[in-house]
Amino acid sequence: MAFDYVSVEEAIGRGGLRMVVVGGIPSPWGEAAKGILHIKGIDWTAVRLAYDSETLKQWAGQRSGPVAIYEGERPRDRWDDILLLAERLAPEPPLLPRDPADRALAFGLAHEICGEGGLGWSRRLQLVHMGLAQAGGFPAPVAKYLGRKYGHRPETGAAAGGRVVELLGMLASRLKVQRDAGSPFYLGNALTAVDVYGAAFMGMFVPLPEAQCAMDPVTRKVFETRDAATEAALDSILLEHRDRIYADWLELPLLL
Repeated sequence: MAFDYVSVEEAIGRGGLRMVVVGGIPSPWGEAAKGILHIKGIDWTAVRLAYDSETLKQWAGQRSGPVAIYEGERPRDRWDDILLLAERLAPEPPLLPRDPADRALAFGLAHEICGEGGLGWSRRLQLVHMGLAQAGGFPAPVAKYLGRKYGHRPETGAAAGGRVVELLGMLASRLKVQRDAGSPFYLGNALTAVDVYGAAFMGMFVPLPEAQCAMDPVTRKVFETRDAATEAALDSILLEHRDRIYADWLELPLLL
């Protein structure tokens, strides 16, 4: 599903669904939201996040992304709120199971990927911690900014790597169980939002090739930073799943 980038002023004047996204960087939260809208065939207008735009802050309520704004409704900045909005706007194809127990499991798995303390959150803190220690990761000025924004402390930064390893292991184990049961998906026998999140967040460890995701070389180097424990936990099944989901369900190349 194609989308256009417009100015914040033009977006405010439009109806329908608008979404503020981080520009130039494959932020997995934003890329997953784009993927969900693509799968559901939802038309939307894109606005690149401008940190110095007071107009954008007043409209979206923050300087962050993604933030989805539908018509005159409240801005939605949480991954689950954006997913539920998409489910409401386009119930088919569903990306959440209809069975309540499976639905609860889908939300639990998605939280462990997208939520506070989850894979993306912990990976970001890991890269901040590395950057502050001048051991790779984010450049020091970026690491300091992100550290303040997302609550980095020496103890949380030091623990982030272990959490990353734990979650990568859990996700790989689940995919192997599913594979042995004859399913290529994280849950059941159909695509769910968990598959979209799992695919998008692998970019924080192994970015898509340049032809599929043109990005700043410095940012690519940041996302490619992996210590020995993270490298060992990054099972090939995780990247095989990522590549299959992008090939079969999502749009390439990424439009950042």
